[in-house]
Parts: sequence; C-alpha cells; structure tokens
Amino acid sequence: MDAQALSSTAAPRMSGAGANRQKISAILNAVGPFFGLLLVIGLFSADSEVRQYFLTGPNFKIILTQTVIVAIGALGMTMIIVSGGIDLSVGSTVALCSVVGATALVKEYSAGAAIAATILTGGLIGLINGSVIAGFRMMPFIVTLGMMGIARGSAKWMSGSQTVNPPETPVNSIMALVNPDQLFPLPHGVWVAIALAIALSVVMKRTVFGQHLFAIGSNEATARLCGIPVQFRKMVIYGLAGLFFGLAGLMQLSRLTQGDPTVAIGLELDIIAAVVIGGASLNGGTGSILGSMIGALIMAVLRNGSNQMGWPTYMQEIIIGVVIILAVGLDKLRQWRQSR
Repeated sequence: MDAQALSSTAAPRMSGAGANRQKISAILNAVGPFFGLLLVIGLFSADSEVRQYFLTGPNFKIILTQTVIVAIGALGMTMIIVSGGIDLSVGSTVALCSVVGATALVKEYSAGAAIAATILTGGLIGLINGSVIAGFRMMPFIVTLGMMGIARGSAKWMSGSQTVNPPETPVNSIMALVNPDQLFPLPHGVWVAIALAIALSVVMKRTVFGQHLFAIGSNEATARLCGIPVQFRKMVIYGLAGLFFGLAGLMQLSRLTQGDPTVAIGLELDIIAAVVIGGASLNGGTGSILGSMIGALIMAVLRNGSNQMGWPTYMQEIIIGVVIILAVGLDKLRQWRQSR
C-alpha cells in the first residue's frame, strides 16, 4: 500500500476517533451536572441526623425556592456565556431592580406597573451593557465590572442607603411559602423559572437566534463572515439577559418583601458557577439551559445542606469558592480534551 493510500485510509480512522471523542465529551457534559447533583445530595445525606431533616418534602420546597433567583439569573447568563461574553453586574442589577420595584409600590403604583418597572430596569441595564460592548468593542469584563458599581450606587442613591418597605401587595405572593410543612404547592416563582427554562431551551435549540448564539461564541470572526449581525446580536443578547436579571430582582423583592440595596452581593459568582457547572464554557460556544438549571440547584443544595450541617457562614463561603474554582477547572479540562 503506497503512502497516499495509507493516508486516505488513516484519515477516516482519525476523524472517526475524533467524532467518538466528541460524542463521549457531549455525553459527559450532559450527565456530569446530574452526577454532581446526586453527589452533593449524597454528601449531606450521609449523616443520619441531618438526613431526617434534609431528605424531606418541606426541605426540598425550601431548596427549590432558594434556587429560583440563581436559576432565573442563570438563564440570562447562559445566553451571555454561550455567546462568548460575561456579566459581572448581575448582583447589583438584582439589588437595583428590587429597589425600583419596592419604590414603585411605596409610591402606590399598581402591582402590575411595579412588576413591569422592575423587569424593564434590568432590561435597560442589559441593553446599556450590550450597546457599550458592541458599539465600542469593549471587553464585557470591563464594561460589566463598571456597571456593577454604577447599579449598586444607583440602588443606594434611590433608597437613601436604606431598605424600602412597600405595603402588602400581590407581589409578595410570588415567592410566598404556602403550607411550608408540605412539598406542594410550590411558590409561583418556581413554576415561572421552570416555564422560562423550557421556553429558552427551545429558543436556543430550535431557532435561528439560538444558532447565532452558539456561532458567535464559537468563532466571532467566522460568524461575522457568515453574515450574522454580530454587534446587533450582542446588544439583543445582553438586553434579553437583563430582562431575566430584572425578573430575578422581582423574585428577590417578593422573597424579602422589601427592596434592599445591599442584597445579592456576590450573586453573579453563584450564577456564573451554576452555568459553568452545567457544562458551559467560559470561552463560549458551549452550554445548555438544562445544565445551568441543574447547576443552580447544586448551588442551592450546597447552601441548604451547609445550614443543615450547622456549618458557619464563612465555611459556606469557602465551599462556594472552592466549587467556583473547580467549575472553572472542569471547563479548562473539557477544553483540553476537545483540543486533543
């Protein structure tokens, strides 16, 4: 057999091996978050004293309720990270949106108007981020880091650096725990998060907009050459993500029943960790809504289990920090395996 024939037969084998590696990698990315969730649940269930409180319907109701804010934020962050971006202003945006909603209620606007103002404030902040990033071709890290301070300062200015306590309204019922001794009924916010996750998953998998997200994140230059309006898409992505962050702010307002300019500090780290644990790559081009939702659930289980174990707050912060580092490490490992 001559060299040309040998190369022609070797190429399919190599391509076949590469395809097999990609299939295995895709399976691991899909199964990994579920395995991580089972591992965390198993960890906190090992102690018999903790297990009798941890593995109960009421506790899982609390976990699901605690997941809502991170989960909704992760929906927006998934779009951003898949497209190759990042947003560090999420926590500050959530705080500002909660203050805006509470202030609207204090000024006796209707619950519907307050809800709209809360969500649209998040969308406006996202649109500003996207416009600056796309229009001036600036790094998302720098732009959103600056917006982190702007949004937090605006929240403190609007509230006078105090909590804003609105009257009792239907907004409070969104995250209210009805019958806390039973798993059902779940708060309305849990069902809202599930419905939005299903809808966004369909959008990302079945629409042209979703294909553009992955194309921009995989290779922005190639996406531009293919005729995708990259800069405009970035504005839309950050604007839509901002709406999700605004909705997370509404859930924060409903859960605390007040607007607090100091809440959600570090929330962006939990959200980013949830998305990366769910299989998304910080380099863009990879990620899924299901994975991000499982990642958000893992973060909630970690916090809840730590409380059940009686671990101090600083220990919880250390654990979350380690999880973030491990999540980024797993991302790097996935990239290395894909490049082989």
